[in-house]
Amino acid sequence: MITLEQLLLSRDRRASKQRSLLEQYPSGALLCLTVQLPGAQKRSELSLEIASVAVDAVRASFEIIHEELSDLDTGYEGYFVVKDVPESAKIKAVTLEESHPLGRLWDLDVTVPSADGVRPLSRSELGYPERLCLICGNPARYCIRARAHTAEELIGRMKEMVDAYERD
Repeated sequence: MITLEQLLLSRDRRASKQRSLLEQYPSGALLCLTVQLPGAQKRSELSLEIASVAVDAVRASFEIIHEELSDLDTGYEGYFVVKDVPESAKIKAVTLEESHPLGRLWDLDVTVPSADGVRPLSRSELGYPERLCLICGNPARYCIRARAHTAEELIGRMKEMVDAYERD
C-alpha cells in the first residue's frame, strides 16, 4: 500500500525524469508507460503481468532509441524515446491502447514540453474520444470522479481481461 504523499512524490519524480529525457533526446518522441491500477496497491503480480505485455507491445510497435523500465512500489513505469514525432507516436499509442486485448489497462502517454515543464499529449488534441469505463462503458472520468465502482470490482475486471488474454 502506498500513501498519497508517496504517490505525489512519484508523479513529481516522473515529471522530472520526463523533462530530463526530453532534453537528452530532443529529436525523438517520449512515450511513458504506466499500468492503470485502482486502489492504494500499485504494484502486484497482476500489474507486473500487464506491464510485461505492454512493454512487448511497445517494443513491437515502435523504433526505440532509448528505454528505461522501473518496477516501483508506486507502480511500474516505462520510458521509451522513439523515432517519431509526438503526434505520430500518440496515434500509434492510442491504436495500441484500443486494439490490443490488454491495451485498455495501459496508460501510454506521449509527453511533450510545456511552459511549466512537461505535459501529456491528449487524445482529444488528435480527435480521439475519451476512454471508457471497464465496467459500465460510460466515460471513465465520470466513473472515477463519482467513485461509481470499487477498486475490487475494477481489479476483478482487469483479472478477467488478463485471464482471457492468456487463454487466447
